[in-house]
Amino acid sequence: MLALDLGARRIGVAVCDADERVASPVVVLERSADRQRTHRDIAELVADWEADLVLVGLPLALDGSTGPAAAGVLAECEELRVALSVPVELHDERLTTVTAERTLREQDLDGRARRKVVDMVAAAIILQDWLDRRAAGRIDPSSGAASA
Repeated sequence: MLALDLGARRIGVAVCDADERVASPVVVLERSADRQRTHRDIAELVADWEADLVLVGLPLALDGSTGPAAAGVLAECEELRVALSVPVELHDERLTTVTAERTLREQDLDGRARRKVVDMVAAAIILQDWLDRRAAGRIDPSSGAASA
């Protein structure tokens, strides 16, 4: 499984272990001006990691509504579903970047060092939350959708 934190300039990427219990940050992709090239780069990562699912963080507003950032991610997910050979699922990513920044600050990383890794740490937080919710029975394992 591979998770993405889609940003305007960078895309954080994380994967999980074979038992699907622990998420780990792996890389930050710099976006190309050519979105198709960026999607080919993601497809290469899917193949390299032998991922059977791509989980994309959906940046909903704090009240749960879909703002401009979430609308952009939803549109890009439709493109990824065409470009990738595996299912693409969405997962609420509210506050993951804030959590990632806090975690990195606690490790005494300076601003420059944090900027280099925050996106992949955020992707790992998204994936870990999804894994934990699924293990707790709050995500339907057959569809990846969160249950109420």
